[in-house]
Amino acid sequence: MSETTAVGAPALAVAPRRAWQALSVLLIGMFMSLLDATIVNVALPTIRTSLDANEATLSWIISGYALAFGLVLIPAGRLGDRFGHKWIFFTGLALFAAASLACGLAQDSTQLVVARVIQGLAGGIYLPAVTAFIQLLFPPRARGKAFAIMGAVIGVSSALGPIVGGLLIQAFGEKEGWRYVFDVNVPIGIIALVAAIFLLPRGAASTKSFGGVDWIGLLLLAGGLVAILVPLIEGQTVGWKPWTFISLGGGVALIVLFAVWEVFYTKRGKSPLVPPHLYSHAAFTGGTILALVYFAAFTSIFFSISILWQSGLGHTALESGLVSIPFAIGSIVGASQSNRFAARLGRTVLVIGVGMLTIGLAAVWIILLTVPAADLTNWALLLPLLVAGVGSGLFIAPNAQFIVATVDPQEAGAASGVIGTMQRLGSAIGIAVIGSVFFGTLVIEKPTFPGRPSAAEIKDAVAHNVAIGFTTSAASAIALSAVFALVAFFLVFALPRRVNRGFAE
Repeated sequence: MSETTAVGAPALAVAPRRAWQALSVLLIGMFMSLLDATIVNVALPTIRTSLDANEATLSWIISGYALAFGLVLIPAGRLGDRFGHKWIFFTGLALFAAASLACGLAQDSTQLVVARVIQGLAGGIYLPAVTAFIQLLFPPRARGKAFAIMGAVIGVSSALGPIVGGLLIQAFGEKEGWRYVFDVNVPIGIIALVAAIFLLPRGAASTKSFGGVDWIGLLLLAGGLVAILVPLIEGQTVGWKPWTFISLGGGVALIVLFAVWEVFYTKRGKSPLVPPHLYSHAAFTGGTILALVYFAAFTSIFFSISILWQSGLGHTALESGLVSIPFAIGSIVGASQSNRFAARLGRTVLVIGVGMLTIGLAAVWIILLTVPAADLTNWALLLPLLVAGVGSGLFIAPNAQFIVATVDPQEAGAASGVIGTMQRLGSAIGIAVIGSVFFGTLVIEKPTFPGRPSAAEIKDAVAHNVAIGFTTSAASAIALSAVFALVAFFLVFALPRRVNRGFAE
């Protein structure tokens, strides 16, 4: 994508001050969409009781958002090239605010899941405009700083989600407070929309021929992923009936058909959703798997901890959110230093980052296995989550740059789109698998008593067994997250040792 195709000559003359103002609007939108990927975690237990939702619904609320988000990233970027990124950003952000309101007004779990999927689609529509505008508005010297700020926003928004969600539920009540987790996007979205009208350059349609979006490829990919995710999420609830295995097989077949279609589509001279030639680079293939596996580990951490802390241990949403503070602080510290360390250490910064995340998650798993449920506190998880947070911050900001460096420079734009998609799909698959493990291993023993117990004794015994059951299941879920992180650790070595001006050394 050239600078003149998306915005045109007037955009290139934007004063530096105006460029930074535009960036602030773009990052508000990005912050909202990424915050919503994790802010809902602490609201899941209250949503469950308020809407009488089952375990599969809780997974769909997270996975549905991430899946929809990831699937539209590449088509949205191409539509922005064609029609101008300003109005694609504006349209997506407006739909995101409207979908957020619909989430807050949902009267049953089906309405909420549908609204969440639409919200994810909207986030995926406007997010590509952020990176496109950074490329277009900033000269090379300032562009690195702008991308560094964007990387920090990615890490901080994801880490702050549970805290913000906990504060909102605490302020507005356990029963209906979860609605404000979504409603808070509405006024912020309106402010960002007004600012976007005045601060974002108008942009122009592409003067080049536009081959269109690979809609058949998109449908095959979406169909395959949904066919895989449905049984992963619903299988435990329905008892793994035959249709779940048929769906899994069908999903795999659709993914294979998608790969075949992309090759055929490319040979016809069209622009495919995922350019097959990118995967002629073995390192890029490893890098995209790395993105998927890492985000499967990263996104699922507080899904497990939030459900354990509230449904298992009986804490409030705010107390659940406070558990994530060490991780959030660590993410901020790691992200703030990641570019400096990447310049000095090269790929080693990614190795250190994923290694710290793996060690932190393994430590959380050991604590959940060894510390009695009644003795679990925020303090027990403080150090492991701090270590994991620093590692996550070190990894998230520079990782895409290293993966893009595995392909030819002219392929960088297409590679970036594929990486973003793989990250969101990793989040969706991670929550689906982790949720299935969490609820599939959840067993709550019925208490027994030697004599005739009092009501208080029965209540205490039930609470004790609930805490043990949820802690055991959370340990299994965190163990799987740690395995994902360990796999990601080994995949890092597929990337180039250093990146210089966007090229692999």
